[in-house]
Amino acid sequence: MTGRVVLVGAGPGDPELITVKGGRALDAADVVVHDRLVAPALLDLAPQRAERVYVGKEPGRQAMSQQEIGALLVREASAGRQVVRLKGGDPFVFGRGGEELMACAEARVPVEIVPGVTSATAAPAAAGIPLTHRGLARSFAVVTASTAHAEDTVDLARMATATDTLVVLMASGKLAETCLTLIDAGRPPSTPAAIVQWAWTEDQRTITGSLATSRPSPRRRTSARPPRWWSATSSPWGVTGGGTGLGVTSIRPTLLGPSPGERLPRGAERHAGSRRHPPPSSGSPSGGFP
Repeated sequence: MTGRVVLVGAGPGDPELITVKGGRALDAADVVVHDRLVAPALLDLAPQRAERVYVGKEPGRQAMSQQEIGALLVREASAGRQVVRLKGGDPFVFGRGGEELMACAEARVPVEIVPGVTSATAAPAAAGIPLTHRGLARSFAVVTASTAHAEDTVDLARMATATDTLVVLMASGKLAETCLTLIDAGRPPSTPAAIVQWAWTEDQRTITGSLATSRPSPRRRTSARPPRWWSATSSPWGVTGGGTGLGVTSIRPTLLGPSPGERLPRGAERHAGSRRHPPPSSGSPSGGFP
């Protein structure tokens, strides 16, 4: 039997946001290689006999290096096994899916790609914020505030005024720097901004303000967990209100936050439910996939 690797996007937070094709791939898996962003309920879609291999990364430590992950995929597929590489969000949006695709291609291992719902668009949607709106925002861009290599810097200043809505992923710990860079590059300090934390989970929280007010004081320490994403934008919507109800006002916000491929803080594995707009329903997918 010929093995292969299926790169599957798990989507953000809510396990029901995986695609039908992704669910079918899990149902046929011999091995599931998964990250920390993946909802635990999705692992239940794989057969009981399937091996689950955790390869998650978090700041300061990793279960396996990127090179080791690539070698694992090649080794398992070369042994004739059906390998699902399950990655949070979309594998090709700051998820290093391209590196794993290349590792398999170099070893002549067959690969199938199943796109996922990226948090770059899903997190704003969870907060009721459209990235484009007729007559007000005709473009949006997605950038990252953090990279795996220090020399691979992101030119936020160049992007600051190049698009209507700017979504900044993996901005945790860099909110002050990001806001100041955007303001210095020409974004008005009054530009509305939104921070969405733990999007599409039971702990989802949305904070709105402006570029001037969204940056934390350098003197103030916080133990708050990283946001799901942060955005600085000229999108036409802002979000007000609290609890499970969200109100929409006609303002022009900025969105900031972490990427699909970014790992959630320890303990994320307990979040199998979802928070939606309108009010949530929680739980894992049921009924299987056709």
